[in-house]
Amino acid sequence: MNLDVYDDDHLLTPESLALVKDLVQFAGHQLKLKDDTEMSITFVSKERIREINNQYRHVDRATDVISFAIEDGDDDSVFGEPIEALADLPRNIGDLFISPEIAKEQAERFGHSFRRELGYTTVHGFLHLNGYDHIKKADEAVMIPLQEKILDAYGLTR
Repeated sequence: MNLDVYDDDHLLTPESLALVKDLVQFAGHQLKLKDDTEMSITFVSKERIREINNQYRHVDRATDVISFAIEDGDDDSVFGEPIEALADLPRNIGDLFISPEIAKEQAERFGHSFRRELGYTTVHGFLHLNGYDHIKKADEAVMIPLQEKILDAYGLTR
């Protein structure tokens, strides 16, 4: 998995950044993604994620993670090209924006470690980039257990 991670404001420790990178690699193996699959994660402040959420989702509040999936939708094309025509190119699944401040607040609220919450937030967004959702009950029944399975297998249990 080719992962670009941006933390320009130094919101995470080197250990937390290493956790995120390793966890995404692990989750990619769990989903059997090709080695050349690409994505990015950008860590942003609570205020910046609120701005992104407002701009793109029209929800004026901060959130923990926002995912921008490139292959979002039900058609068989990416940027107007048939998927088969792009089969030899690396697959870019999209971008995540994560607020460590919100993850810290949620860890305190739910009574578990920041490490666990950062992992939860990362895997949650990662699964969204891979087409999983939780809006409908049937989709939630697939996504949330898969998320917990990945976190448990990695060792980030509750």
